[in-house]
Amino acid sequence: MTGRSGWLFMDVPIPDKLYFKIGEVVSLTGVKAHVLRYWESEFGTDFRPLKSRGRQRLYRRQDIDLVLRLKRLLYEQGYTIAGARKFLRSHGLEKTGADTEADAESAFRLLNELRDDLVRLRKTLER
Repeated sequence: MTGRSGWLFMDVPIPDKLYFKIGEVVSLTGVKAHVLRYWESEFGTDFRPLKSRGRQRLYRRQDIDLVLRLKRLLYEQGYTIAGARKFLRSHGLEKTGADTEADAESAFRLLNELRDDLVRLRKTLER
């Protein structure tokens, strides 16, 4: 479902951006940064944000959707971590390692192209 300012999931408007920093995800979802990092370690390939060259986590819209889904499963419906993991698998919501790897490679290619374009633009503007 979409809203005026972007995607809408569970009554949370998600701005139209490709990537979100961890602080933005905290603000959007209400899940603390240390919890996001813990979930990353617990859910492995199901939940693995990209990392920039500076090792900063970059979350995609699908990652935010998963955070909201996990928040609902764990906090509202009382699932354990193992139960939430099983729920994701049984409902086809998990990603395989190959899917995650392909997504990461594609995203890094896109980011590198964007960086190169910005460097060229900056050089053009400096002339």
